[in-house]
Amino acid sequence: MQKIHARQALTPDGWARDICVEIDQGRIARILHDPAPDATSVDLLLPAPVNLHSHAFQRAMAGLTETRGPDPRDSFWTWRQLMYRFLDRLSPDHVQAIAELVFVEMLEAGYGAVAEFHYLHHAIGGQPYAHLPEMAERIAAAAQATGIGLTLLPVLYMQGGCDGRALAGGQRRFGCDLDLFARLHGDSARIMAQGPDDHRIGIAPHSLRAVPPQALDQLRRICPEGPIHMHLAEQVAEVTEVQAHRGARPVEWLLDNADPGPDWCLIHCTQMTDDETARLAATGAVAGLCPITESSLGDGIFNGTGYQQAGGRFGIGSDSNIHIALWQELATLDYSQRLRDLSRAAMATPDRSTGRVLFDAAAQAGAQAAGRASGRIAPGQSADLMAVATDNEVLCNRSGDALLDSLVFTGRGHGCITDVWSAGRHMVQDGRHIHRDRIAARFVAVTKELGPDL
Repeated sequence: MQKIHARQALTPDGWARDICVEIDQGRIARILHDPAPDATSVDLLLPAPVNLHSHAFQRAMAGLTETRGPDPRDSFWTWRQLMYRFLDRLSPDHVQAIAELVFVEMLEAGYGAVAEFHYLHHAIGGQPYAHLPEMAERIAAAAQATGIGLTLLPVLYMQGGCDGRALAGGQRRFGCDLDLFARLHGDSARIMAQGPDDHRIGIAPHSLRAVPPQALDQLRRICPEGPIHMHLAEQVAEVTEVQAHRGARPVEWLLDNADPGPDWCLIHCTQMTDDETARLAATGAVAGLCPITESSLGDGIFNGTGYQQAGGRFGIGSDSNIHIALWQELATLDYSQRLRDLSRAAMATPDRSTGRVLFDAAAQAGAQAAGRASGRIAPGQSADLMAVATDNEVLCNRSGDALLDSLVFTGRGHGCITDVWSAGRHMVQDGRHIHRDRIAARFVAVTKELGPDL
């Protein structure tokens, strides 16, 4: 039994003072209103959100794609070619070392769990490993080594575009037909079942470009339960291609043909009309937003205010892991709305500040997207918790919503996180992951093996 005494905490009933959270077998057992003498004492206790979208291996590319290529108009598509070249260097050992560093950085940033959108399945050249789920096993091993909660999302990737063209270059490491993918997913599910009780598995059709319509109908045969994640409407060229081949824009086509619901998480959705925004919000699906990566890749601006007004649910992910920073993801989302609409405090409501709205959404929708009982400080929930020091020059002993606004918008909130628990595993202490030094040293060695550039 672990006990945490919080001088203030964000609970489902709002802000509370002087509560004691008891943790038993990875879950919140009780919440008491009397301090316990043997409890760990913290200033502020928050639910640690789920990072709902990550491609862990891309962390090793951070900083290597900022020079302009031969195309005078550099874009997502030229970045993607660099990413494919990078794939030709990665071994299973590399991937595990990179994932461990990524998961350390996520925990230190305040995330309690991650939904890993896992599509790097095969060996260089596209040949399946003799042990088919080799790469999935490495992601699971990295999660266990770092203590982060994991929802693994094996990705179905079948073709190079809506015209059905064959995969080429680095894409071949992703590719599966339905039979091979069903085997891969089944083997990955068995690996996940051998791990911690809070680890889960879902499924991820990569995109409408990469998965033909008939394959979407087979998802629940392959994965009867668990979340479904998919990239959707990220780029203008993607919208044009889907519309040309399927007769409708991506969001419109999905709504009319796939019946997405609360078990779906649609990633990016930065190219939506107002009608698509309202219709998607009504399904209860989560919009998985990655504002730092979307800014890096020039994806566009998600219609956050419209989605919010329509009752839509949205969470936050770190996607390319170029910069893993929970508070900055939230600020970037709101700032994008302000820049587009020439407004301020774009997503605040009459009863909740901007930071509070953004954080509540990330905590609740992230848990939904990962199929994880988390996101709230309440009995029965996974003990995914974040402790924050408030007696400093950043937070100035503030309380309530002003605390969250200061964490999100001052640009200094990351340094205030002192402790993070994932399903009761106390992995960040005094602001550092307990295994940081060893894992960071291995990551540095791997980057030397991979070379200095792309």
